[in-house]
Order: sequence, then structure tokens, then C-alpha cells
Amino acid sequence: MTMPEPPLGASDGSLLAGRRVLISGGAGRIGAATALAVARAGGIPLVADLDPAALERVGECLAGWPHHRIVADLRGAAGIQACLDAALAAAGGVEAAVHAAYPRSAGWGACFEQLSEVHLAEDLQAQLGGAILFSQCLLRHFAACGGGDLIHVASIQGVAAPKFHHYAGTAMGSPVEYAAIKAGVIAISRWLAKYHRDQGIRVNCVSPGGILDQQPAGFLERYRADCTNIGMLEGADVAATIVFLLSEGARAINGQNLIVDDGWTL
Repeated sequence: MTMPEPPLGASDGSLLAGRRVLISGGAGRIGAATALAVARAGGIPLVADLDPAALERVGECLAGWPHHRIVADLRGAAGIQACLDAALAAAGGVEAAVHAAYPRSAGWGACFEQLSEVHLAEDLQAQLGGAILFSQCLLRHFAACGGGDLIHVASIQGVAAPKFHHYAGTAMGSPVEYAAIKAGVIAISRWLAKYHRDQGIRVNCVSPGGILDQQPAGFLERYRADCTNIGMLEGADVAATIVFLLSEGARAINGQNLIVDDGWTL
């Protein structure tokens, strides 16, 4: 796995100063970039993912930095608790968490007219339900420890309607359930921040724009035309914002959704 260098400022080794950060979906594009950015900022990434081979590749990128890798199934409460237990055993503590896991059913991406009730239920439970259960587990731990930071990864699709013309002539689409799930993730982040007031806990959310992943040239051109300077993003662009939210410099930011999209939603 090759990950781009984080933007300037993300390599400040004192920014996170040894904070142990559990990253779910840590072998994905945003999760892996976040793990690297956390390490470069002086934190200790605890990288959790279901794919052992992908975790090994992330480990290669993190060689030379303190980190831990955890094979975990985060689709249910038992797996989430087992992941936290493994992180605590490996690192001795967890002060922050980033929920970037993105499990999908076999029917993910079907067009609206062909949505399956079974796959819809599976995706809503695994993604939105999983975000709630992950929050429940981690915030219970943070409350017992006197505080902590939780960051959810949502999407611009949870903030604004898709620009459907971007997908013309491609096999790509924007699932309605994805928009519903990501809007829900933004809402629960706000709810959780207020619910855990006066406990030293912060819950924030990041809504990225599209991440480069070998999309067709026509799509990339149309997408870029609706942005301001960059177009599609690298995972490192999102990771830099996540690291800031985990830092002391963001201590007054709570219950917020930061949009990182190069102006796509303008």
C-alpha cells in the first residue's frame, strides 16, 4: 500500500504527544491515511480492520512508528468490545477513537428501484447501527477514564444531494441508503456531544468529499468542475483535519461536522 504524504503541518511530532488513537476501518483509504497522520503527529495509532492482509500493508507504511494492528469485526457490539479490549491490552489505554469503518452488504450500490429489503436492513444496521454501537462502547470507556475524543467519518452525501450528472456514462452511482446513513452519523455525533457534556468528552464528525480511487476520467472531470481548487481528494487531506480535531488546538470544538470537500457543497 502506498499512501500520499500528509499535508504540511501534519508531521508535527508533538501535536498528539503519545495519544493512543483507535481507528476502525484502519486499512481503508481514509483510515490508513489517518493512521499515518496520527503517527507523524506523535500519536500511537491502534489500527483495527477486518482484513488481515490489508492491515499488514498498513503496518509496512507505519514501520518505524509505534503502532498496533488489530484484526476485528466491528459490525456488532461483541466485536467492538473485543476490539477495544485488544487495544487496551496492546497499548495500555485508549484516549481517542476515529470511526472510519465502512462495511457493505452484497447488495451495496444497487440502484434505487432494485434495493433489496434484506440488504438495506443489513447496511443500515452495519453502518449506522455500527456507528451507534461503536460510540456506545468507546464513550463508556472514555466516561470511566475521565474523558476522550471520538470522531465519526460521514460524507458530503449526508449534507447535500448528489450531483447526479457526475455519474453519467459510468457504472457508478450514489446510493440513497448511503445518504441516509451519513446524515444519521452527523446527527448522532451532535446528539452524543450534548449527551456527554461535563464529562471531558468531545464528539465531532468529518464529512469528506470524494476520495480518489481509480474513478473514470469523465467522472473526475465533471466532479472537478464543481469544486474550487483540487477536485477529488486524497485520504491525507481528510486525515489532516481529523488529527487537528484530536489535538488540544480543537478543545473548544464539540458536536460539529467539518466539511472537507474543496468547495463541492458550495
